[in-house]
Amino acid sequence: MADDLFKALADATRRTILDELAERSGQTLFEICTRLSQNHGLAISRQAVSQHLAVLETAGLVVSRREGRYKFHDLDAAPLEHLAERWTRPHREDTA
Repeated sequence: MADDLFKALADATRRTILDELAERSGQTLFEICTRLSQNHGLAISRQAVSQHLAVLETAGLVVSRREGRYKFHDLDAAPLEHLAERWTRPHREDTA
């Protein structure tokens, strides 16, 4: 899982998508594309954004839900928190 997470975070466009979802969760593909264009000047196709979202979903950073004919994307920061705890929690000395 950590490999998928690092792969997802390695791409600047995917990090920008995460920034947008952190600012406003529950966006459709169209909304994400619009915000990437308006807020970041990224001219990227809907198909490319969809592929980036698939990588983020595989890493567990984005959760999708359907409501009627719309698909909404939400940020899930739990994998990042778990990864950060891996190196930031104090090490306990074994007492034998």
